[in-house]
Formats: sequence, structure tokens, C-alpha cells
Amino acid sequence: MNDSTLTPERILDAAEEVLRRYGPTKATVVDVARFLDISHGSIYRHFSSKAALRDAVAERWLHRVSAPLAQIAAAEGPAVARLHAWFKQLMTLKRQKVLEDPELFATYSAIAEAARDVVQAHVDELVNQVAQIIRSGIASQEFRVAAADQAARAVFNATIRFHHPAHAGTWSEPEIDADFDQVWQLLLTGLVMGDSASP
Repeated sequence: MNDSTLTPERILDAAEEVLRRYGPTKATVVDVARFLDISHGSIYRHFSSKAALRDAVAERWLHRVSAPLAQIAAAEGPAVARLHAWFKQLMTLKRQKVLEDPELFATYSAIAEAARDVVQAHVDELVNQVAQIIRSGIASQEFRVAAADQAARAVFNATIRFHHPAHAGTWSEPEIDADFDQVWQLLLTGLVMGDSASP
């Protein structure tokens, strides 16, 4: 490949393929360069270090989760239905990744674990999307909570079993959907009742 046609996206495509082949512990920048038939110095013109390339790979992988969820958060319609659809979509996306290609999921999870700042930014983005929906629900009087941001983080944390990679081993359990429905009903009651739900 000619360096003039080299783009960050092409490097990331190659990095994903190299990771698929070798895994996160064995894949190197040299492997990515060899895959593209360029010098590894050419990669460093776009990514300052191996860590920067790793972070960019993690960010792109996580964006594939956050982008479709952002559409739900920004959509029209009742907040209750949108919030439920948002969490169901989050669960579906995570399940697809782990159940359809568990080895690749493990690879990306390992990369994400090392890219703490990227992961934190991703979590913050997701919580902000939940807050966006809750805020619209407060405006439409569907929800009676006072602080949308606090409520969003509480709801996100309360459902973490259903979407955090650490719990991926439970996602194929037959009762997982029923468990989520029970948690969802409790959370929805809290959002609808607001302060009156407190003792």
C-alpha cells in the first residue's frame, strides 16, 4: 500500500483483522504494518503509540454500540417506551457480540480493559443518553424524579448485570430476560413515583 492512500480507518481495519488472528497479547504494530505491506513507522504517523492505536480500536468497537442507542435516545415518542427500547437494544448488541463470536468478544474486552479512559468515556456517553430520555420523560410528566443525571446513572448501574462484559457468562441463562423484566418494573416504578417512592 502507498503511504499516500493510508488512512486511520484502513489502519484500524487492519488492526481488527490482526487482533482477530493473533489476539490482544500477541498482536503488534509490526503485525499491522506487515498486513498493510507498509513500514511500522507509517502507522505512527497516524497513531502516536501502540497504546493510541489500541485506544482507537476500542473506541471504534464501543462506538458500534453507542451509535444505534443514540438514535433511540434522540427519537420521538413516549419516554417509557424509548427507555425500555434503549436497554433492550443495549442488551441485544452486547449479546450478539459475545454469543456470535465469543473469542473476538474476549479479545475486544481485553483491549477495552486496558483502555480505561476510552471505556469511561463510553460509559459516560451511555449514561448521558439515558439521562436524555429521562429528561424528556420529566418534561412529559411520565417521570417524577428531580435529577435526570443522577437517576440515569442509578438506572444504568442497576441494570449492569445485563450489559457489562463481566457478566457475559450469565447472558445465555434461560431466565435472564425474566430477570431483566423484574428489575425493569422496579426501576420504572421508581421513575414514575419519583420522590413519593422514598420511605
